[in-house]
Amino acid sequence: MAIGEMSGMSAGTAMVCAGAAAWLMGGWNSGVRRARLLLAGGGVVGAGPPPWENALVGWRRLRGRLRAEGGSLVAGLVVALIGASVVPLFLGLAGVPLLRRVRRAAEARRELERRGDAVIALCAALAGEVRAGRQPGEALLRAARDSAGLGEAQAVVLAAARFGGDVPGALTDAARQPGADGLVGLAACWRVAVDRGAGLAAGLDRLEGALRAERDQRADLRAQLAGSRSTAVMLAGLPVLGLLLGTALGADPLHVLLHTGPGLACLLIGGVLEGVGLWWAMRIVRGAESA
Repeated sequence: MAIGEMSGMSAGTAMVCAGAAAWLMGGWNSGVRRARLLLAGGGVVGAGPPPWENALVGWRRLRGRLRAEGGSLVAGLVVALIGASVVPLFLGLAGVPLLRRVRRAAEARRELERRGDAVIALCAALAGEVRAGRQPGEALLRAARDSAGLGEAQAVVLAAARFGGDVPGALTDAARQPGADGLVGLAACWRVAVDRGAGLAAGLDRLEGALRAERDQRADLRAQLAGSRSTAVMLAGLPVLGLLLGTALGADPLHVLLHTGPGLACLLIGGVLEGVGLWWAMRIVRGAESA
């Protein structure tokens, strides 16, 4: 009877795993099959991609779904099961919006850096096109097509260059995007070159050099502040290390923190102080970066 129950549990586990794998990889495989049928024109379709490729695609899809805020919820659930209390679960739920905010801030910072790199690339490409003997409008068209990352304003700049519009005004409007401040300098170079006949390539070279120096300075400052940021995060994780050491020594710190009045008070006060300290340290680091 026990063997039969174990066999039934194994079969059920296998069915659950198979269903999860089908859920992770079914969408991609169905899209591939449809594409192959269309491209084959009704002919014989191959056996499909190898299993390792399906597994890799499924893992990437799963990793895309499990973001940082999902880890907070999972950690809270695990600690809640270990400590037999719902308090860690609520703390994990409270950490979801905070981690989502941190992730979005990091994504916004990366987008800002990509847009700044796109402005530098545009200046370099435009200077090269002007030196090749092309007129400023044609040179801007070619350079802007090759330089992606300027966002929605890129279409406005291209339209102004193609139809003889206000190119400096379009560049100034595009410079309002975060990270695209260098386009203000490009607009100034364009006005000077068109109105006074000055050399556009020379001004673009100086502008590109200044933007590159500013970017390198920010990167160097960020590298110098990485140690301070890592130290703050490490100090924030010391209470977790204390809990692990207490458990290793035979104590039960989770029971004290989650099932006694003084423990809950210490957990609340310590959590508030921990959050304020980490926020203050990160604010100092961000202030130094922005300065």
